[in-house]
Amino acid sequence: MAGVSIATVSRAINEPTKVADATRKRVTEAIARTGYTTNAMARSLRMRRSNMILILAPDVGDPNFSNILVGLETEASKRGYGLLIGNTQNDPSRETDYLRFISSNQADGLILFTGHLPFGFGQDQGEVRLPPMVAVNEPVTGQDIPFVGVDNFEGARIAAEHLISQGHRRIAFIGRSTSREINRLRELGYRAALEGAGIAIDPRLIIDGDGTTESGRAAAELMFVRDALPTAFFCVNDATALGVIIALNARRYDLPQRFSIMGFDDISFASFVSPSLTTMKQPRHRIGEAAMELLLGMLAGETPKSRQVLLRAELIVRNSVSRPGT
Repeated sequence: MAGVSIATVSRAINEPTKVADATRKRVTEAIARTGYTTNAMARSLRMRRSNMILILAPDVGDPNFSNILVGLETEASKRGYGLLIGNTQNDPSRETDYLRFISSNQADGLILFTGHLPFGFGQDQGEVRLPPMVAVNEPVTGQDIPFVGVDNFEGARIAAEHLISQGHRRIAFIGRSTSREINRLRELGYRAALEGAGIAIDPRLIIDGDGTTESGRAAAELMFVRDALPTAFFCVNDATALGVIIALNARRYDLPQRFSIMGFDDISFASFVSPSLTTMKQPRHRIGEAAMELLLGMLAGETPKSRQVLLRAELIVRNSVSRPGT
């Protein structure tokens, strides 16, 4: 209908600037008259490219995930890419299953929220070859994988310094972990702030936690058992801080007059609890955009300028922190 070759039609659709205006107009008119649309599956087979990105996340219900996902999707859509989401639930077999999207060329790139390579990679994976990938939120330790996330060390240092500026000297850290890099970095930031202020670190005030509300509640109860009470709790995340608030409210303490509580992340409920939670806000939307920009650049053959993109967390002051005894 347009009187041109298949190759010219392809260029008119995919690289319109390389086709003469008159030719492009004839092709466009023919497309309109026939109702032609591109067969995405056939195109993927021909070009050996799916224009899809696979996201592996341990828990899509994580309050941080949805806002980062919005940033990922926004940037991917601008570049003509779609997203596949694999909810691994920390199940090694599910991670292995999701690799089929890679082996069957259904995904061109990989976004990892898991903090590790897909389970089994490095063993016998047959023809599976992992594509360009970027770690988000949780860095992959021991691997040369670009990472995009918040500066956990610096954010935690700022959070602890805010508590110190309010006059607190006995500050607990809730969320110590030997398995999660985020927890480790936030603990290091807490330690750096105390050391910088000349405050001795009391190991009795550092309690393990897995980032759940229950772990926060249990940690607060453990403080009373140890009889080593702080004046402030710095929690590894907002969910942990909620657990601490629940435990202290159950004991009928006036908050923040008796105890101050600091969180990290600024998830949706942080402003609705009582007292409303002072916390560090992650730029989650921007984290998603930056991660996708980096990955799509790698897919285009670009070498990342940096293997680590750290964005700054913002201190959000609400009502859960005050001077001791006020």
